[in-house]
Amino acid sequence: MNFTFIDLFAGIGGLRLAFESQGGECVFTSEFEQHCVDTYKANFGGDVFGDITKINENDVPNHDILIAGFPCQAFSISGKMKGFNDTRGTLFFDIMRIVNLRNPELILLENVKHLIHHDKKRTLSTIIQLLEDHEYFVSYKVLNAKDFGLAQNRERIVIVASKKKEFDFNQLKTSKKSVFIKDILDKDNNFEILNKDEYTILDKEQWKTQSSGLIFCGYRNKKIREIGVRPNTEHLSRVHKQPNRIYHINGTHPTIPSQEPSGRFWIYNNHNVRKLTLNECWKLMGFPANFKKLGSHQQQYKQIGNSVAVPMFKEIAKELVNQYFSDESSNQKSQTQLKLLN
Repeated sequence: MNFTFIDLFAGIGGLRLAFESQGGECVFTSEFEQHCVDTYKANFGGDVFGDITKINENDVPNHDILIAGFPCQAFSISGKMKGFNDTRGTLFFDIMRIVNLRNPELILLENVKHLIHHDKKRTLSTIIQLLEDHEYFVSYKVLNAKDFGLAQNRERIVIVASKKKEFDFNQLKTSKKSVFIKDILDKDNNFEILNKDEYTILDKEQWKTQSSGLIFCGYRNKKIREIGVRPNTEHLSRVHKQPNRIYHINGTHPTIPSQEPSGRFWIYNNHNVRKLTLNECWKLMGFPANFKKLGSHQQQYKQIGNSVAVPMFKEIAKELVNQYFSDESSNQKSQTQLKLLN
């Protein structure tokens, strides 16, 4: 099925990979961060427009689907809601500028799970209300990358807005087989292995297998500022707990964040503790082996953390096509219209 889409807040093109895999043609791209732009252009070519706040919506061509992994920002809502104007000053406002003019058939929005509770749930509520005001049927769900064949516990909210009907998330096909860290490890690489005195592996009966599939089995012996640190948490990072924790390869890996540009993700394998390689991090996101990776190690870790779980969005793109653009979907729409006329 051929359809067109635009790629906003495109990053390095994870969502584009997903939608092109289903026959989509990208007709417009916007991304601000230059290192991401370099990687994107190396893989897809074409023009990449920069800061979305400076893009004239009239320069954006017509398209069937608008896709955007936009940043999470609070809206300045005071008193009576003003609809579209409530979003002014946020990047979502710039998405809606394009929606107002081009009125795409479908909108797919991706964000961190926290969006559900952001600003006391007002952010998500405003987004849904705005899309409904533009006569879209809106549905959303939190999905996890580990359910789509990846060894990473990465939860994201996916919002689908359609002019036809609500998207049925229950039709998504999840992976029947769980994938663990051990399944994606490089067989040979210049591994960064910690010295024995740099970490502590807990006794096996103290290992914690979490509902997410993570197996916490030890921690780095890392000195941090003692002031204000709660008892028995000295081994944890002040800002982010995960980088100082060690996870067993028989479980899944925690979310790879963009805030860890040094790639401090430690695993326990064959009685050694080592850092995940860059290649392993790319595999945890589901990027193909032939994807061109540009930038320093620090820049690549950031690009990976800011990207999307490609297999998960391939399945979403596939089901969007099935539900909205397939011949069967078109026939159902025609039959519904005939019933209404009769």
